Amino acid sequence: MTNAERGGRPTEAFGATAVGRPHARLRMVCLGLWLIVAVLAARQVTVVLGTPRGERLTALETWVGPNGVLHVNGSLYDSTRFTGTPFNGLVLKPLTRSAEQALGWGWTFGTLLLVAALGLIAARALPQPIGRRTALLAAPVAIGLLMLSLPVRNTLWLGQTSIIPVLLVLLGCFVAHGQRTSGLLIGVAAALQPTLLLFTPLLWCTGRRHAALSGGVTFAACTGLAWAAMPHDSSVYWVHHLAGVGLGGRADDLGNQSLHGALLRLGLNGPLEVALLLVLGVAVAVLALRRAVRYFGDGQLLLAVAITGCAAIVVSPTAWQHQLLWVLLAVVGRAGRRARDRYVWPVAVVLVMTLPTRLLLPDMAALDPLRAELVLLAALAAAVAVPFLSRASPYYQSPTPTAYAPAAPARFRHLPPPFLRRALTRPNLLLELLLLRAAYAAYSQVRLAATGGSISAGRAEAEEHAWQILGLERALHIDIEHWANHAVARTGWLRDFSDFYYESFHFVVPLAVLAVLYWRRPADYRWARSAIGFATLLALAGFWLYPLAPPRLMPTLGFVDTVHGVQDFSQPDYGTLTDITNQYAAMPSLHFGWSLWCGVVIAMLASRWWIKVLGLVHPLLTGSAIVVTANHWVLDAVGGAVVVGAGFGLVHVLTGPRPAVAGRAAAGAPEKAGRSVSAGR
Repeated sequence: MTNAERGGRPTEAFGATAVGRPHARLRMVCLGLWLIVAVLAARQVTVVLGTPRGERLTALETWVGPNGVLHVNGSLYDSTRFTGTPFNGLVLKPLTRSAEQALGWGWTFGTLLLVAALGLIAARALPQPIGRRTALLAAPVAIGLLMLSLPVRNTLWLGQTSIIPVLLVLLGCFVAHGQRTSGLLIGVAAALQPTLLLFTPLLWCTGRRHAALSGGVTFAACTGLAWAAMPHDSSVYWVHHLAGVGLGGRADDLGNQSLHGALLRLGLNGPLEVALLLVLGVAVAVLALRRAVRYFGDGQLLLAVAITGCAAIVVSPTAWQHQLLWVLLAVVGRAGRRARDRYVWPVAVVLVMTLPTRLLLPDMAALDPLRAELVLLAALAAAVAVPFLSRASPYYQSPTPTAYAPAAPARFRHLPPPFLRRALTRPNLLLELLLLRAAYAAYSQVRLAATGGSISAGRAEAEEHAWQILGLERALHIDIEHWANHAVARTGWLRDFSDFYYESFHFVVPLAVLAVLYWRRPADYRWARSAIGFATLLALAGFWLYPLAPPRLMPTLGFVDTVHGVQDFSQPDYGTLTDITNQYAAMPSLHFGWSLWCGVVIAMLASRWWIKVLGLVHPLLTGSAIVVTANHWVLDAVGGAVVVGAGFGLVHVLTGPRPAVAGRAAAGAPEKAGRSVSAGR
């Protein structure tokens, strides 16, 4: 059939060009992704090998260095610094004769090669059939995500072996020829990380019984070999430490993301904790294996492997950060019947596995227990809770589509692109919250890094820029800051009101506007959210390129800091803000910019005139508050207005004009229509 098609009439030149153009763009995207992977790999090598000896590859040095535990005559576990199995020590023993420098380079580059192999195997293991785009992009995306993940970064930094068991399991499941070879690889992986024995019942229940038997026999043989070579160490590990409990740190440490660690952190201990751990561990293992068998039968073998690996994390006595790579592999599961829900699970997994937990949740005492167990919860959800779609489901390949506004006449040739069309339905709330939190975490980090991460860094440059701003304001005759600041400081009630307004409404009002839009005006929520996002990105560029001291941080001008009080300018103290924010990020003023965004959105969308007036009053009060409290120059507010205007302009250019859809009912109708169309299919 293929030859007949090729032997038919020639493809017209126009058609060949139209087909070739997307393929050329796809190849360019693929090349760009591989370049990003190369940059990430180079950065990892630079970070690890550029760190002084004694601060890098600390786990590897602890094991095989001149004073490492593998050199001592006593037990490997006397100091609890060695966390591997006795078989692991037996395998690493020959490395003790390697030179430290050669071993460091070889270990780092070898680990990068293992990561690349892991990504390539995972890309090959995606359920078939897959499209041309997925086939080209899967490998660089997989390797890039692995490079960015905390387990891989932690493994490279410490010099750990945790990637090897994961790679052995994937080799056994997707590359090995013959069941005995497959079982052999998985058995060796279990000898290195005992909870991976969970893969033997998975093999048994999916009809690969020779592989299961081979895996069990291999595990027993490797463990027996280590026992014969190191009987005392084996007794200490398997009996005294109960397969690793208490090695590498306290089991209730936050780094131990296993069910055992969580129960200890909840205050349970002794026989009650052990009994509860056994009951819950067995329940998780059984439920996870049932789900894995089901998805194996559905043709999603990589998802079945990831679910089993996540269960191994949960039931393990200790699961340190470098051992949590199985959670990232669970990103291949598809959950959600609607297109707007499809990205919630992969985005959540990627964020949990690439960002520290302190950046994912607000710094609130009430959220500390949740923050402590975030990775464990992700593993537990993947193992037993997330309703991944079956390939037989009509929603697996074709989720219920999002309703879009009619295409507007294009002002530019290639704008707006199809993926930025105006959606009429509200996005998934959990996905929005995840992206909002990740964006704010990135904003905070970039804002803090703009002057080197401390209030004293870049002070001279920031003060020089402040003199430039003041000189320009004097030339324009708008230098009213000193007069306004002292006038308000002398009036008690006005000073208190300005301080309260400055501190209280910066976050509350924008979040309230976004919440109302999300609930009542979903078609308008998206463009409004994108506008404030673009404005914030542009403001970050301003913070980075032009650090600026606000009036209150200019020691010779006599301003009164009405919010924080009198300060030592060389070492100012603003409480927790001193360490978590950059006090020289003044130009442009996002206090004023965000308030102006609120005013414009309210004035455009509010149905009552008095609400429009209140919306416009908010930026006027905010602009006054930032000046009279000596937190910003007048031109900072002008800069805030510029970035907000640019944000609205970018949204208009990139996504087209705002859809003429008013009210919740009008926006909800297309969504219902989309569901009915999908049901009709």
